[in-house]
Amino acid sequence: MSGVRFKQHDSSLGADALGVDLSQPLSESDVALILGALSAFGVLRFPDQNLHPAHIKAFACRFGTLEINVAGAFQEPGMPEVMTLSNIIVDGKPIGLSDAGQDWHTDMSYSAEVAFANVLYGMVIPRRDGVVLGNTEFADMYAAYDDLSDEVKDRLAGVTATHDFNKFWEVMRSRPGSTRQKLTEDQRRKKPPVSHPVVLRHPVTGRKILYANPGYTMWIDGWDRAESDAMLDYLFAHQLKAEYRYTHRWTENDLLIWDDLCTLHNAIPDYRPDEPRLIKRCQVMADRVFNPAFAQKARFDFTFV
Repeated sequence: MSGVRFKQHDSSLGADALGVDLSQPLSESDVALILGALSAFGVLRFPDQNLHPAHIKAFACRFGTLEINVAGAFQEPGMPEVMTLSNIIVDGKPIGLSDAGQDWHTDMSYSAEVAFANVLYGMVIPRRDGVVLGNTEFADMYAAYDDLSDEVKDRLAGVTATHDFNKFWEVMRSRPGSTRQKLTEDQRRKKPPVSHPVVLRHPVTGRKILYANPGYTMWIDGWDRAESDAMLDYLFAHQLKAEYRYTHRWTENDLLIWDDLCTLHNAIPDYRPDEPRLIKRCQVMADRVFNPAFAQKARFDFTFV
C-alpha cells in the first residue's frame, strides 16, 4: 500500500503529492501512482523536500532516460543530467542558465525523441515585499484540444508540424542582457528541425493532446505558409486562454514535476539580478512512457486529502 496522497488544485491542472520523502528510494507502487497522477493532473508538487542533486536525478530517472542538454553548460559536476538554472553570479561568472524557459513552450518538442516530464527543485526563491517571484505558468493541452471545434479537429487530424530548437534559442538571445551564445554548427547538427503530429494521444491516459507550441513550432507541414501561419496563430492564442492556465507559486524545497506532453509552460522573469533564484533541473525523455509495458503500470486509485 502506497503512502502517497494527493491534494488536487482548483484548476484543471495540478496537485500536491504528500506523504513521500523523495530522498528515499520509491517503491514500484509509488512510481505507478505518481505516473498516473502526473499524466492525469499535468503538474505535481512535492513540498518540503530536502534533496541533493543525486536525489533529484534518482527520482527523475524512474520515469525515463534523462537528457543531457545540447548546450552543454551549467551541469552538476559528475552529473551532466542535472542542470542549474540561476541568475546568481559568483566571481563574475554565472552559476546557471539565467533565462531558462522564459516564454511559452513545450520542452524537447524540437527533438526527434520528445520529452515526457520536467523535474525542478527550488533551492533559492526570490521575493519582493513578501511576494514570491519567478513563478512558473502552465497551460492544459487536454482541455485546449477538447475545446477545439469539430471543424478544426478534422483539419488537424493526421497532420504534422515542424519544430526547431533554434527558434526559441534565438528569441532568448535577442532579449536585452542575454548571455546566450549563437548555437554552433555542431549544436545545430545535433538538433535539426523535426516533425511531430499536431494532435497526439497521451500514452498513459489515452486522451488527445494539442501538441503545438509558440516556442518551437514553425509551420504545419505541407500546408501553404499563409494557411499554416493563420492556423498556428489561432492555436497559440487558443491554448493560452485563461481557463486553461495554472500558476505554480514556488516555495523553497518544492520539487515540481510536470508532464511535457499535456502541458505548455512559461517561467515568469519578474525578478531582478539582485533577487537570487536557484533551481536544479532534470529533463525526462519519453522513451519509457511510450512503451506500453511501462505506461500500463500507471495507477489511478488516488487517495485525496
